[in-house]
Amino acid sequence: MQATKEKKKAARPIRLKKRWDMDDTELSILALPTTVWFICFAFLPMIGIIIAFKDYKISGGFLQNMIQSEWVGFKNFKFLFSTGDIWLILRNTVLYNIVFIILGIVLPVGAALLVGQLHSKRMGKVYQTAMFMPYFLSWVVVAAIVWAFLSYDMGIVNGVVKSMGGEPQQWYMKREIWPFFLVFMNVWKGLGYSMVVYLATITGIDRTLYEAAVIDGASIWQQMKYITLPLMKAVIIMMFIMSVGRIFSSDFGLFYQVPRDSNSLYNVTATLDVFVYRQLKTASTSMASAAAFVQSVAGCVMILIANGIVRKIDPESAMI
Repeated sequence: MQATKEKKKAARPIRLKKRWDMDDTELSILALPTTVWFICFAFLPMIGIIIAFKDYKISGGFLQNMIQSEWVGFKNFKFLFSTGDIWLILRNTVLYNIVFIILGIVLPVGAALLVGQLHSKRMGKVYQTAMFMPYFLSWVVVAAIVWAFLSYDMGIVNGVVKSMGGEPQQWYMKREIWPFFLVFMNVWKGLGYSMVVYLATITGIDRTLYEAAVIDGASIWQQMKYITLPLMKAVIIMMFIMSVGRIFSSDFGLFYQVPRDSNSLYNVTATLDVFVYRQLKTASTSMASAAAFVQSVAGCVMILIANGIVRKIDPESAMI
């Protein structure tokens, strides 16, 4: 009996008491600025959620206004969903983002696979830089460039049209072309960033796998299909889940700056972020806060749903 107890005691893993050391101190100091930033700019501003449930009036300081404003409960949300434009806004936001999600995965993955096959590292860096540069441009700068092309009087496009004997067009009033143009601008600006993420994953794949595949007679397409894509799956799924979480958000600069807030394009450029900005311009702070609150909650729910579906299909690829 005593021998059995001794064997069980010996079989238990020995837990060493970890003490705080210099490495922990260094890591804590490194994490401190980020922690302070999140507390100041991510957690403390969440107090403003209360505005969505109040009839916020601007008369003094922020905290004073928030405390003294009348509590209206869900009245702002009820009014939000009773407005005629909210369903148009939701439709535009969701449909645009569905297209952005699909193209934002297919095109960058394809570009990463092609660039990854280049034998010349110098040309690979040139292509990466050329495709990554638009990501650093502000939408204000992009809007100015677009205006230089599409302006009625001095635009390059109308200049070419007139030189060929045609009539200049009011491009900022042609509603039918702008959905495609906005999708193109989104892909053009974000393709390089996403491609670099996937390319970093490809670079980290063990090269001996490809060498073994070449010895077995595998072609380049077979190497992509059976080695590269399966090993990229986790990153692709993570990017997909994060994209689904932003399905009720939109790039404000893309939908407001690039079309120059044209009233003629309202039906194709109205999204939730643009709606929030316009409510703030008209001093409807409570309505803007209610719309932003709905946007945040819906995004969180979509992340959990997407992650739950992925966890059921492939538990190892789930984020949480």
